[in-house]
Amino acid sequence: MTKLTQEMKEMILTQQCFHATVSTEGIPNNAPKRSTRVYDDETLIYNEGTGGNTYKNILDGSKISVAVVNRETIDGYRFVGTPEVLTSGETYDQAAEMSQKAGMPKPKAVVLIHIDEIHSLKPGPGAGKRIA
Repeated sequence: MTKLTQEMKEMILTQQCFHATVSTEGIPNNAPKRSTRVYDDETLIYNEGTGGNTYKNILDGSKISVAVVNRETIDGYRFVGTPEVLTSGETYDQAAEMSQKAGMPKPKAVVLIHIDEIHSLKPGPGAGKRIA
């Protein structure tokens, strides 16, 4: 079972996360998603606001990789996961309310990222190694 540590949760909360997907043609896409947050110990969540390449790639079946780095502590993580798209229901409604309270438009969808693997992005001999 792949679980987030408290350190990982704090980094996700305080640092910018970048999401990577791939198109059906094999073209990579990397985008910042400022709404990325922890859903539970094994899942990340973000509000899909634009419906751009990241979202299209997910709808087409792409896995997703989320990278977060703290430049001050020179540490970071890569979370590889399976996305689940929600366009209705309680979780979607709560996320939509959060967006609207922040002055953002209602999201096109909410994406849960069920974490399959966690890798270290800390420089040195363990860089890129799977840690969970």
